[in-house]
Amino acid sequence: MPRRKPAPADSRHLRRAIAIAAARLMAEDGLTDYAAAKRKAARSLGAENGEGLPTNEEVQIELRAYQLIYQEDEQNDRLQALRQTALRAMQLLNEFQPRLTGAVLDGTAARYSPIHLQLVADSSKDVEIWLLTNQITFDTEPLLHQNPRGPEDRFVLDIDDTLVLVDVFSGQRRHGAAPSAAMSEVKTLLANSPTAEPQPMAPSDYGVV
Repeated sequence: MPRRKPAPADSRHLRRAIAIAAARLMAEDGLTDYAAAKRKAARSLGAENGEGLPTNEEVQIELRAYQLIYQEDEQNDRLQALRQTALRAMQLLNEFQPRLTGAVLDGTAARYSPIHLQLVADSSKDVEIWLLTNQITFDTEPLLHQNPRGPEDRFVLDIDDTLVLVDVFSGQRRHGAAPSAAMSEVKTLLANSPTAEPQPMAPSDYGVV
């Protein structure tokens, strides 16, 4: 007998249930990839073949709601600490016009979320040479999707025991299309929070000469 196709109301209910479950996985278990969180949530609810998967935006709405209801104080402290670290990383990389993007900027950073920065350079080699010259430890991470408007390379830094993913855009590509904030805007975010703005740190604090 052919499988009965879910009624529209059932589909909407399943879609919302998956979004809520995915948001909980991201908030509590530290999953940072929306696609992985949605697939795991769908499996936990018995949804087959990825049926009824919500959009990233729908999951983000549920994630914000979950963090507001269950993690408000923790979330405020987390965002403040991550944005302080982001500012320090941006000060360190100021030569390359750094911009903050991703969950630390939009306020949905969960446990174990990395910081995402975008840099602009003539070539990613310029950034690599700068890091090597200043004896800053880094790794590289392959980019899953290459496109003409995307970053050229990604470097992975450890700043204050926090993972910082640094995407390098060439001068022709400029920064990515995702919402982003310059250093002055990150300072404003910090100044408008309950916690005092951090003191600027010199590159020498990271061993840069």
